[in-house]
Amino acid sequence: MRIVASGTRLLRRSLALAACSIAAAMLPASAVAQGTLAMYCSSPNTAWCQGMATGFEKLTGVKVAVTQKATGELFAQIKAERANPKGDIWWAGPGDAFLQAAEEGLLETYRSPNLGQLHDWARREAELSQYRVAGVYGGILALGYNTEVFARKKLPVPKCWKDLTDPVYKGEVMLSNPNSSGTSYMMLATLVQIFGEDEAFRYMKALNANVNQYARSGIGPMAAVIRGESGIGSTVLHGVINEIMRGFPVKPILPCEGVGYEVGSMAIIKGARNLENAKKFFDWALTPEGQQIGLDIKEYAIPTNRAVPLPPQVPSLTDIKLINYDTAKYGSAAERKRLLERWEREINSAAK
Repeated sequence: MRIVASGTRLLRRSLALAACSIAAAMLPASAVAQGTLAMYCSSPNTAWCQGMATGFEKLTGVKVAVTQKATGELFAQIKAERANPKGDIWWAGPGDAFLQAAEEGLLETYRSPNLGQLHDWARREAELSQYRVAGVYGGILALGYNTEVFARKKLPVPKCWKDLTDPVYKGEVMLSNPNSSGTSYMMLATLVQIFGEDEAFRYMKALNANVNQYARSGIGPMAAVIRGESGIGSTVLHGVINEIMRGFPVKPILPCEGVGYEVGSMAIIKGARNLENAKKFFDWALTPEGQQIGLDIKEYAIPTNRAVPLPPQVPSLTDIKLINYDTAKYGSAAERKRLLERWEREINSAAK
């Protein structure tokens, strides 16, 4: 009798386990737990960070924890965590910081099979980094201004970088700090390439008289502009388009001397605890489905996947006066460190 009872219990247990397995098989893939992923997001758009996390989670069942900070802040965090990495994937933010992180050995090498789907300018980012970085969107350096503020104060609309030094704009210009903002570092590197280094720093010293604040993040200036707290601010073009589509009284300026551009990037952090899930996210973020998420939430950056159709709000890079931005030079650790130290010494210290 005891043997029979034991067999019955085993049979019941086996049947229960089988029922659980069948039930799990009938669930959508997203409902079956597939581990975790720690995502570091440098986009200032919280909805975009969360949209990417949610889209990947629904597709794979991987639970994604998002940490959102400015590019420079996350770069510093990844460097500080080098001996004990907490993040798995680093997504969004100008490629200069990613290239420096790759040079410093902070990123994993991973050659995604989806790289062939990208525009040439995005594939070059992967090649330049020896396949430790990939481009996920393009962003164009720009200025944004509040049309109501300009009309009320009867301010002329600047057409060129040098126009911003006019005393009429005193207290109306907000920029961000290139030590913490990737967009601001791109602006610094752009000015150096347009004017030459010494002339660029003379320009920034003159401009400093009109700057009301250097914000910590790249989104800070545009946030102040849409609230009418500053007349004009540094940003990227899609940052202005986003606010126009939300109904704010703002317009972009693409300075006459030319503008730099960023390849918004992505990388797997060296020593990632969830390496396989990081690779899955990396592959998915390069697909049309992954890149469509930004456009769906009305984030009008330029997708790097050739198959993503551009909405009319998104300009083609060929329609804009772009400088020949030297990503290799200005993404190098030595050049970035040197320029930031000079900016801190000659510009930020003078502003305090």
